[in-house]
Parts: sequence; C-alpha cells; structure tokens
Amino acid sequence: MSQQLSPAAVAPELIRLDAKARDKADAIAQVAQLLTAGGCVAPGYQASMSRREELANTFLGHGVAIPHGLGEDRHLVRRDGIAVLQLPQGVEWNPGQVTHLVVGIAAQSDTHITLLRRLTRLIQDQATLQRLFTTGQAEQIVAALSGDTASQPAAPASDLAHGFSWTIAYPSGLHARPATRWAEAARRFVARLQVRAGDQAADAKSLVALLQLGLRQGDEIVVSAEGQDAEAALAALRKAMDGLILQEKADAERAAQRRAAPVNGWTPPEAQAAIVGIGASPGLAIAKVHVLAGAQTEVADRPTPLGEGGAQLHQALSRTRQQLRALEDDTQRRLGAADAAIFKAQGALLDDTDLITRACQLMVEGHGVAWSWHQAIEQTASGLAALGNPVLAGRAADLRDVGRRVLAQLDPSAAGGGLAELPDYPCILLAADLSPSDTANLDPQRVLGLATAQGGPTSHTAILSRTLGLPALVAGGADLLAVAPGTEAILDGNSGRLYLSPSANDLAAARAWIDEQRQVREREAQQRAQPAQTTDGHRIDIGANVNLPDQVPLALEQGAEGVGLMRTEFLFLERSSTPDEEEQFQTYVAMAAALDGRALIVRALDIGGDKQVAHLELPHEENPFLGVRGARLLLRRPDLLEPQLRALYRAARQGARLSIMFPMITSVPELIALRGICERLREELDAPQVPIGIMIEVPAAAAQADLLAQHADFFSIGTNDLTQYVLAIDRQNPELAAEADSLHPAVLRAIHSTVQGARAHGRWVGVCGGLAGDPFGACLLAGLGVDELSMTPNDIPAVKARLRAAALVELQALAQQALACADAGQVRGLDGAGA
Repeated sequence: MSQQLSPAAVAPELIRLDAKARDKADAIAQVAQLLTAGGCVAPGYQASMSRREELANTFLGHGVAIPHGLGEDRHLVRRDGIAVLQLPQGVEWNPGQVTHLVVGIAAQSDTHITLLRRLTRLIQDQATLQRLFTTGQAEQIVAALSGDTASQPAAPASDLAHGFSWTIAYPSGLHARPATRWAEAARRFVARLQVRAGDQAADAKSLVALLQLGLRQGDEIVVSAEGQDAEAALAALRKAMDGLILQEKADAERAAQRRAAPVNGWTPPEAQAAIVGIGASPGLAIAKVHVLAGAQTEVADRPTPLGEGGAQLHQALSRTRQQLRALEDDTQRRLGAADAAIFKAQGALLDDTDLITRACQLMVEGHGVAWSWHQAIEQTASGLAALGNPVLAGRAADLRDVGRRVLAQLDPSAAGGGLAELPDYPCILLAADLSPSDTANLDPQRVLGLATAQGGPTSHTAILSRTLGLPALVAGGADLLAVAPGTEAILDGNSGRLYLSPSANDLAAARAWIDEQRQVREREAQQRAQPAQTTDGHRIDIGANVNLPDQVPLALEQGAEGVGLMRTEFLFLERSSTPDEEEQFQTYVAMAAALDGRALIVRALDIGGDKQVAHLELPHEENPFLGVRGARLLLRRPDLLEPQLRALYRAARQGARLSIMFPMITSVPELIALRGICERLREELDAPQVPIGIMIEVPAAAAQADLLAQHADFFSIGTNDLTQYVLAIDRQNPELAAEADSLHPAVLRAIHSTVQGARAHGRWVGVCGGLAGDPFGACLLAGLGVDELSMTPNDIPAVKARLRAAALVELQALAQQALACADAGQVRGLDGAGA
C-alpha cells in the first residue's frame, strides 16, 4: 500500500516562499527556525542539522536538498514535520550544486523515508520541479510533497530559459566518449544545463544521465540552460558538440572500412549458420560451447550510520580511482591510448553526481552503504542495458564492473566475481557478459575462446582477451545464450562470428589455419631463448618491462635477458599509503633474486602527468603533463626520493645487480643534483657504485643528449612520452590516438639524435617504450643504433625472431629511409621492404 505524508507533516505555514540565503549554513539555519517556530523541534535541532551536513552531503540533486538532524538527536524532535525554504535565486550547496528547494526534515519515525521516496520520483519530473522553484502558492509545494502520484504520468520535460536545437550527427550515437566531453564542458559553468529528447531530459553535467537518453544518429534534441552564465555555457557546449562531429564520423568510417576489408586469415569454405557479433580479439577456436549462467550478486543490507557510511563510500571511491588510474597507465603502455581511454571513461563514471546521489538517497533512508551502492549501480546499469544500443550496453557492463570494484572495497564478501564450474573438456565460453576479473582468471587451457552477448570491442573484457591471446567476440546478442550447451562451434575473433555445427570441410580448414599460426608462434617460442642477433652477428640486448617480482618468471620464460624497466610507481599506485624504505628494500631484493644475477634497471618513482596518487597529496595542476612530474617531483620531495634510493643502495650492498634510472630529465643541473644525492646516500650506507641512467622522454633531453651523456651512464628512451612531447599530442586523448604514432619521422629523428649524443661519450642507449615491442619498430630502432630493447614479455619472441631474420646493414639502410619519410604512414609503408 502506498503511503502518504500526513497533512500535519507538510503544512503551508512551514513553507517560506521567495526566500534568500547567503550560503548553505544560512539556508539550514532558516529551515531549522521554521521547524522550531512550528513546534516540530527543540532549538538544539539546528546544530544537529549542521553536524549532519558535515558528515554527509544532503543534496539530492536537481536543485533539491534535504537537511535533517542526526539519528542520535531524535529526542529533539517534538513532532514529525517538514519545512520548506524556496530559493528562486538558488544557493550553492556544494561546488557545482545549486539548491532552489531546501526541504528540512524532523522525524521520529519513518516519515522521512516516505518523503525521500516521493522526492526521488519528484526530482525526475523537471517540469514540476521548475514550477515549485518559483511558485507563489505554498499549496502547490504541499501537494507535491504530500501526494503519492506514482500512478500519475510524469509531466513532459520542459526546456530552460535559453537554448538551441541540435541533431545527433555522430554515427554511433551519443556513446561514452562524446558524452564525457559534453559533461566535462558543461561542468565548467555554474548555469544549469539540460539536454532534452522528446519527453526525457538529462542533466548535461551528468555522464550517466546523458547516456540514459539513448540518443542515436538523427535524433533531435534541445539543449537549454539557465543561470548567470547560461549563454556562455551553451556556446561552449555547442562548440564541444560540433567539434566532435568530424572525429566521430572519421572513427565510424575507419570502423566501417575495417569491417568491409577482407578478413586477414581464415574464411569458411562452406556457408554455415553463424551468430554475428563484433570481433574483439583475433584468432580461431574450435570447441564445444559452454553457456555460463548469469549469477546475481547478493549484497546484505547492513544499516550504517550515515556519517560512517558516507566516509566508507568516499574512501572506497578514492581507492577505486587509484586502481583505475593504474590500469589506465598499464593499458596505455601495453595497448595504446585508444584502449586505455576506456579506463578514463570508467573513472568519469565514479565522479557522476547522480550515481553517488542515488546511493546517498538510499543511505539516508536507512540502508547499508554496500547495499545502497549496489542498488544505485544496478538501477543505472539496467537502464543503460535496456536502451538496445550495443555501445551503451558495453558501458552498462563497464558500470557494473567499476561498481563491483567499489563494492569489493566496501564489502569484499559481496563483490562477486569468479566463474561457475567449467566443464572438463576445453570449451568456447558463452556468457551475457564477463567482468574483467572473471576474464583475467580464465584458464586458456580450459577456455579456448570467449563470446559475450553484450559488451563492445573496447570493453575491459575485450582488452583482456587480447592480452590473454583468447579469440573473442562481443555483442553477439540474445541468440548467443540460446545455443545448446555442448554444440560444436568455430569462433572467429577476427570477423566476430560464431559458426555453429560446422561442416567437416569447415572444421578441416579451420584446423589447418590454426595449425599454421601455431607453427609460426612455436618457431618463435622455440627460439625465444636465443639472442636477438642479426645475420651479420650484431646483438641487441632484450629486456622486459615489469612492475613486481612475481612478473619476472613469465618474462624470463618468454626470453627476456633481464629487466630493462621496473616501474616502481606501481608500489605506490595500487595502495592507499606510501611504502616505507624497508618494504621497498624487500621488493627490490625479491626482484633481484627472481632475476638470479641478470640485469635489473629500476626507474625511480615516476609520478605526475597521467599517474596521480591520492595519498601523496600532490597539488592540483592545470596541465600535469607539463608540470611537476618525474625528476622535478623527486627533487622537490626528498621524503619520496631518499627512502627509495636508500632501499636501492641497500639492495645493491646485498648483491643485487641493479642500475638506477631517473625519469623526465630535462636539464643537466637536474641530473647533477640527483647524482649528488645518490652519492651522498651511497657513502652513508657504504654501498657499491651502481650505474645511474636517465629516461629520454622530452625533446630537450634528446637535443642535449651529448651534454647529458657526460653525466649519465646510460640512456633509456621512453617512446610513449617522447612521441607525446615531440608531436604535442596528449597520448591519452582517444581522438588523437591514431596520430600519436611513435613511427613519425620527427620521433625517429629525436631517437637518432639521442643515439648520436650518447655515442660521443661511449654511452649505450636502450628503448623501453611501446615501439620496442613492435617487431617492425624494433628493426628501425636497431638500425638507428639502439643497443637494448625492453618490452612487455609477450612481445619478446616475435621481436627476437624479426631481428634474427635481418642483417644490421639492412636495418641501417631501412632506418635511413624512415628518417627521410614525410609522415608515419610512409614509414609504415616500408614494413617488409627493408627487413
């Protein structure tokens, strides 16, 4: 049975129309005075409301706030009551949150829960809310807060004071990437911004709300605004919307060209029934299918005091943001900016005020923080998945996954994850969707391929499938889950097709193709322990990029001859506190022990730019890529630098064969200062000398390589950052990802200049950026004179094989051709011509 608030709870005399408030505190004071004057509360209730506001934000969203007292102060409530302060001009509740209706609550029972349920529906009715913000009749507010109008149809959304019409011109509709840009543009302004499509309206500052509109190409929308900077906000938002059109069309055209292009590899000799999705990870798999039943996560509802629950949620969100930043950085290094941008979009989901407000609404009602968060995620994700748009369905899967990450922080027992029992035989796994944690835990011996009904090629599942080498398709639709378990199938991850009950000829052709590819990989694997020595006897050292000691065995198994880059920032990123000297020492000793005497190059803490660590409390920078990062940060923060250096020299004193490398060096004085600190600490610890090298990541370092080589024992070129700075392209910007190509002649010339500068003083040069793991890029680097290449372990066998197949003189000629090219496309056109 639906509940109604009693007439005594909402009375016209407790409503103050056309009020003004200096700030939030003043608004709370006024609404508390109304409650006190109405005999609802004792005078001390105002202080209780203020303390509640300090513990948890009572802003519900869409211009409504619900300040109320602490549960422990219910004895101050004399009778249930609601007071309303109408603020037509608004008051800033929190930065970016403007309140027009302050609904103060005094309740001894569950009256406030009934009101909150009503308000939750009301804030979705924009037209009614707008009337309440300015109405001169208190009875209209009484009716809106008292009546249960759930059965009444919602009033059509109305536009704000200023606006413009626009037609969605993006071929893929309004998906996560452009929606993120819209929301970012809108959040720069105080004005309220709204996007309306038909009878639905969304807050333009909310990524989730924009996605829930389900806008497709050709849909008509109205963008409107009101507030002091409304006109400027509309102009900026329209500029952002228009500015994305060419990029979105270009992306769609490239995707269409990829789909239309002949599939490289296998095609069935006979036409067979197939379920068509989107190819997410290349390769073929032949096996019987196993359909994974969906499992609903059960989250216990354990009520928590709102202050405590709000603090827990804040901490969980902060830790999850740190995880996502680490994942974004790692994915950028392994797979590039376009794939890593998905992690950035997930991070934006965590900042969505509507999502957090939904969880807070439920906590205010008295529910537990984990339960409230889970419900908010499920409500939002279900809405996205129901829109029938495969791109947004992929975002729903991402939202659920990031939600599970937060849930794991709040209540590890409820986080879910983990696959149902797999069959004894190797299978092709069919599922509605899989979380990244599920995908990462797949056993490639038992799961030969993966197909999901939902998701998209840029989902976490697709990224991890490529990393694991599992053929995969996504967005196969509901038909995928209707396949009878045990049906034999061929999964083609290139074309995104699942061929059911294939013929004998198709099976034979697929097996032959798989066998041919396996032979290529096996030849590379069999020779992975052999050195990367060209046919004329020149050897290039091969190392691996790793983060932690437990990654070393895989690197050595793949043919690494040492660790060319240990990224120590991961000791800081994947946690909520700074590791002390002893903990770092133990890690470095463990890394050296795992390498068993092989070379280890440890990069000093590389924080800043795209790698931000919340617990270090670094100041906000408008452009962190050009700010205090790398060596600049280390010289300003001896509390970070010196414990790390002491730990490294202690490890060296214990026998570790290591070198120290400093990131983001831009000048000779920086290097001299860092070497001075190293020498002072080394003498204090009576430790042995170790080689001191630097990263070449900025044009200034490449241009002064000859001067820096006088003070550095070696160079290691970070091609990812060097490309970014040479080309002035943010490597995290997915719109420019295709242009941020490390094979651009300007980048190759910077590498060539670095090698020449190092040679003048007899220093060796390595490359630890993404270009080192590209077989063709490795050939060019060897031709330019690079001595050592360090890469992701899985890239090692193919790079070694490519280098062993060429003579150094051929690679040198190839490199000279590349230096003379006009653009990266011409350089890539040399692939196969010179090596």
